[in-house]
Amino acid sequence: MKINLSNLDGTLKKLLLVYLFTVSIGLSVGLVYLAQNTSFSVKGTVEHYNGSTAGNGDDFDIPEKFPKPLGELLMTTHNHVLGLSFLFLSIGLIFYFTSLVNSFWKTFLMIEPLLSVIFTFGSIWGIRYINPGFVYVTVASAVLMYSAVFVMIFLSVYELITGKENRR
Repeated sequence: MKINLSNLDGTLKKLLLVYLFTVSIGLSVGLVYLAQNTSFSVKGTVEHYNGSTAGNGDDFDIPEKFPKPLGELLMTTHNHVLGLSFLFLSIGLIFYFTSLVNSFWKTFLMIEPLLSVIFTFGSIWGIRYINPGFVYVTVASAVLMYSAVFVMIFLSVYELITGKENRR
């Protein structure tokens, strides 16, 4: 018998459901944090890493945001690349056992977030030190990353709850 999420023991299904629910909360809080700091906009994202310009050039005019220092970028990159890699690996391993998706899309969804985490957090260095245009890499890779992860979570939860599987 092939192991699928739909035919797991009830206790293991509950554990995986609670885990996926908890992970979803954590990822969603991260998105709220992102919205607070960037307004989900290109301009807000560039400003978050490069700082804002002072308004009228007055000596007393202080920018709202300062450029991210090297140490903060190192810490952000370190924490996110390591943390998200383990998180995406665990979600991908759970998703591997779903029967709802064929092999090409399953492989794509499992690998994509791991690649996007490199592009997302690599491109913030590009924004900060090379060219603000790297923001488009940041936005595109982050959208792909979160989309793939939430699709994997949704499909895994669906199969765990409904017990439906694709019987090809």
